[in-house]
Amino acid sequence: MGCDGGTIPKRHELVKGPKKVEKVDKNAELAAKWKYCALSQEKLKRPIVACELGRLYNKDAIIEYLLDKSAERPNTEVVTHIRGIKDVKELNLTDNSAWEGERRNIKGDCYEDMNLAMFICPVVGLEMNGKHKFFYLQTCGCVFSERAVKEVKTEICHKCGDPFKEDDLVVLNGAKEEVEKLQKAMEERRTKAKTAKKSKKSKDTKVSKKQDLEVAESCDLPKDASETKSASLNGDDGSESAPGPSTSGESSKTLKAPVGLVVGSKRSIQAMGDKSETYKSLFTSHSSAKRTKDQISNWVTHTPYHF
Repeated sequence: MGCDGGTIPKRHELVKGPKKVEKVDKNAELAAKWKYCALSQEKLKRPIVACELGRLYNKDAIIEYLLDKSAERPNTEVVTHIRGIKDVKELNLTDNSAWEGERRNIKGDCYEDMNLAMFICPVVGLEMNGKHKFFYLQTCGCVFSERAVKEVKTEICHKCGDPFKEDDLVVLNGAKEEVEKLQKAMEERRTKAKTAKKSKKSKDTKVSKKQDLEVAESCDLPKDASETKSASLNGDDGSESAPGPSTSGESSKTLKAPVGLVVGSKRSIQAMGDKSETYKSLFTSHSSAKRTKDQISNWVTHTPYHF
């Protein structure tokens, strides 16, 4: 059982037991969630947006995904619920004055504090590094810590002053149970929006149909009026009248229609002898509408032979 050099192997070297489960470093996991985009895995930089499930993204990465969904990306299952740019909200974040960024550790020979975050809570001052729970408002996009929401109870945003409800709060990078609750709430909102849209369309169609019927009824003449109109044009008043000069004169008067009401006729100034001058001046055939020789421009083409 000896090996070269007289060494004796031990039991743990010969017998292989079950593999130990690799534990993920909590600091590294938190940094991946709070400092990197969930879609592109690049470092978060302004403008930063959040979806209805509380995940953080770079806005550029979301726009590129929406423009070309067929392209191969490593984490497309994370953004399957995002249908358009309206499904994400741009966050109104508060910068951390203690954050120096990558300029502090360019050479890599300095200690880098993993708990130091780029953004903080504007009310309490807690750093947004994953150790504390943070919310964002769907109305305005402002971000606050859970402690600020509990200690300062109000229905107005602490940062911008917009009113909000408790349902507008969305947990950022929450646990699995919290994400499931957010997903259910998201599905309920979308179903409500669909039903409201369908009901609005049906109401609009009903209103348009009613308006069309009213217009059609207003355009159509009643039966009695149409009969009287045709009788007046034909000279029949519904009663027999004796022939004579008086009746013929009356019938001729009824048959004559004004010049302006005849369909297809052209109006002229001569036919408006009984009209006033102001009424005649509205037409182009009036003398006031015609230009004099002085008003007519003299068009001359400029050539070098013209002096």
